[in-house]
Amino acid sequence: MIRVLAIDDEEPFRRLLKKELTRKGFYVDTARDGHDAQGLIDNGSYDVVLLDIVMPGIDGISLMRQFRRDPEFPPVIVMTGKATIETAVEAMKNGAYDYMTKPYKLDEVEIVLKRAYEYYRISRKNEMLEQELRRQETLSTLVGSSSGMKAILSLIDKIAPTDSTVLITGESGTGKELIANAIWRSSRRAEKPYTALNCANLTGQLIESELFGHEKGSFTSAYRTKFGIVEAVDKGTLLLDEVGELPFELQSKLLRFLDSGEFRRVGGSRTLTADVRLLAATNRDLRALVDAGRFREDFYYRLNVINIQVPPLRERGSDIPELIDFYMQSVSRKLSKDIKGVSPEALKALCKHTWPGNVRELINEIERAAILSSSAMIELEDLVLCVPEGATEMPLEKDDKSTGGYRELKDIERDYIAKVLRETGGNQSRASQILGINRKTLYLKIRKYGLE
Repeated sequence: MIRVLAIDDEEPFRRLLKKELTRKGFYVDTARDGHDAQGLIDNGSYDVVLLDIVMPGIDGISLMRQFRRDPEFPPVIVMTGKATIETAVEAMKNGAYDYMTKPYKLDEVEIVLKRAYEYYRISRKNEMLEQELRRQETLSTLVGSSSGMKAILSLIDKIAPTDSTVLITGESGTGKELIANAIWRSSRRAEKPYTALNCANLTGQLIESELFGHEKGSFTSAYRTKFGIVEAVDKGTLLLDEVGELPFELQSKLLRFLDSGEFRRVGGSRTLTADVRLLAATNRDLRALVDAGRFREDFYYRLNVINIQVPPLRERGSDIPELIDFYMQSVSRKLSKDIKGVSPEALKALCKHTWPGNVRELINEIERAAILSSSAMIELEDLVLCVPEGATEMPLEKDDKSTGGYRELKDIERDYIAKVLRETGGNQSRASQILGINRKTLYLKIRKYGLE
């Protein structure tokens, strides 16, 4: 149901609008002036606003200037019986969606209202899509012909046309988001919205607000009613990335939403519905979290209808040359630099590297080498993370006899993190991307190893 707010100082006109538009299936609230309208807007949410220009007190143009301060404010259709070119121009300059003069036919009002509503929904979806495109730094293409990748591609072909929930697991940087994108693009919902929410980047209340929206005053910074992601991607697909970081108390609400499609905004009492296919991704062992009492068992089983385990890059070494070729083209376009390829020595070093940061680390290495390279070919000396031939062994400490001459894993990890931090000038955001871990994990490791 489209929610309409009609603001007009003429009581008979307000009464007529409410009666006729309600009969046509709209939900209508009316306000006699700007003051009344502000109270309704502060305490409710609307899809379209009908606004009279000439009113006592705050006129329509002044109200529109206030509305423009909120980037999420719904479209405004200006109505007046005293139309001039000047008022029309002024209204459009202040963001009016359309302009109607009195008298007019109610059928015309209905058409314009529905058109404005569709414009509002499409604008919101486009905004989320643009955010998603900006967030993704790599091309959404799965590359690789190893047996592990072939098995994943075959599984995607089978599960994509369904609406089943999919849990994608694997180490950081293995391409779990690309798997989710591939599922969405091959699904019946491919023409509908798709977005991702990283559960590790927000606190519990903020995650709930992002997912389900909130009502004005529900918490300190809730200055007005806000739509949630599930409303914006209705009929579409949502990826919950880092789902293992989801607060325990929120899991039951998500479970209810998955089972019934019903939810409530934070601080709200009205039950809303949305049809969303859920994909989830994590590098955590959710079964272990369940056993530790940190993840709901019923929610785990609801997520784990279908599981895709993405292998680390070290287990799909045959894909490395193919990945290098693919991302080399992308990096060349991005840098506007003609890079033909990698030398045999550089390729050998790249294939020998264990890639603890997986595909994400490989992409970063290719981009960095392309920047550093002074020729059309990436040479061995252009590489930073890969160790040159003849220097592959890590230096052993004097007390390594107890480990048979090998360094302990924690020492290797500490030195590797320190190396990346040095190369990035202490930039933890960039270092976490290269390492394939989130910033919180990197911060904890920095503290653990005393690398502050």
